Amino acid sequence: MSDRKAQGVSETAIVLEIYDRLYAAFGPQNWWPADSPFEVIVGAVLTQNTAWTNVEKAIARLRENELLDTEAMMQVPEERLAELIRSSGYYRLKAQRLKAVLRFIFQSYNGRLDQMFKTEGSVLRQKLLSIKGLGPETVDSILLYAGAFPFFVVDAYTRRIFSRHEMINEKQSYHEIQNYFMTGLSNKTRLFNEYHALIVRTAKSYCHKILPDCVSCPLGTLPGFEKQIRETK
Repeated sequence: MSDRKAQGVSETAIVLEIYDRLYAAFGPQNWWPADSPFEVIVGAVLTQNTAWTNVEKAIARLRENELLDTEAMMQVPEERLAELIRSSGYYRLKAQRLKAVLRFIFQSYNGRLDQMFKTEGSVLRQKLLSIKGLGPETVDSILLYAGAFPFFVVDAYTRRIFSRHEMINEKQSYHEIQNYFMTGLSNKTRLFNEYHALIVRTAKSYCHKILPDCVSCPLGTLPGFEKQIRETK
């Protein structure tokens, strides 16, 4: 049990304190970096197993070819689409996944994202999860950043930071960790959006997988700090 829990400090209070510290340190992150909901969807698929810099290159190629539109991308041959997104890695597989998403949008909503996002959030989430290749992190990114639904996105950075501070077990399921946040926070899209973006920023700036900079990190004095310092020496 951490010192704060022993002192009767609630999990919710700690989760909110972390948010406040990160926001004070980094300010608003203005996520997701995209010009349209469809671009968010494309980016969510392309960012699987690759760095965002590689996704940006693929997005730029799609924009140059005027394909960041449901109709246009639906019409382009899969082989051509794969070639354009080559920089994102696993490009043939990701082209298949993008086409699967597009087929779903056209078959269920006549290709209209505005109609898709009128669907009740939990219902749409289950439908998107049924698309081959879309896991919960990708689906929740689409729902949160493209559709403005209040679903907290759990990624490897979330697991790393919060397990190091002894607030979750890194081996817990996606649903268990997501529920931890959604139970402890107000069910607000803007808060979930900003919180996840701040987690990513923290992991990239301080909470590295190897040799984290705990001393400089805004969360350095939280529970787990001393243990992490010992483990990285």
